[in-house]
Amino acid sequence: MRKIIRNAIRCNNCGDVIESTYRHEYVQCTCGKVAVDGGHDYLRRSYSGNRDDYTDLSEYAEVEENQID
Repeated sequence: MRKIIRNAIRCNNCGDVIESTYRHEYVQCTCGKVAVDGGHDYLRRSYSGNRDDYTDLSEYAEVEENQID
């Protein structure tokens, strides 16, 4: 099972790297084209246009199911 270590994306329009560090923390880039949400609990991406508006920079760790908090 994978645990989210870093929930982050790079906006391919303005170049901002944005990261959500806790649940329901909605973070938008400077130009407003992309946003990230979910912290270490879930991954949510928002974008205007298409999926190519951002590059995913999220990081994960493989953990045993009984190790997840």
